[in-house]
Amino acid sequence: HLATSLPLPSERDHLRPRIDMVVFMIDIKSKYSLKNVETSLTHVDARFFLGKVCFLVTGVGRVSACSIDTNAICKLGETYCSPVLFCELELEGVRVSTAQRLLQMLRICAGHVPGFSALSFVSLLKNSDDD
Repeated sequence: HLATSLPLPSERDHLRPRIDMVVFMIDIKSKYSLKNVETSLTHVDARFFLGKVCFLVTGVGRVSACSIDTNAICKLGETYCSPVLFCELELEGVRVSTAQRLLQMLRICAGHVPGFSALSFVSLLKNSDDD
């Protein structure tokens, strides 16, 4: 399910499936995109930041067209203890591998990978960042 911003409308709460993971998409060519994500973050339950939030940054293939400093996005990931994935959706191979990574993360967040929780996944990511 896709939403352009948060909070989600409450009139359909009873029909909405459980939310296992939130992926914030940031178009690196649009400052509005980052501002929208920053505004939406205030509407996410703090428990989701224990491994169920990810930032997906698109448009990284065109450095000259970037409107957002990648350091600002990395700092956002650090602040919310959430992984940041950079990709170029126009390249099929990158698009496919990014989708596969997101699906694996979703399986973990939804509890479909025995012995692996979203929190342990984020801990693993943090430990690999330190190396």
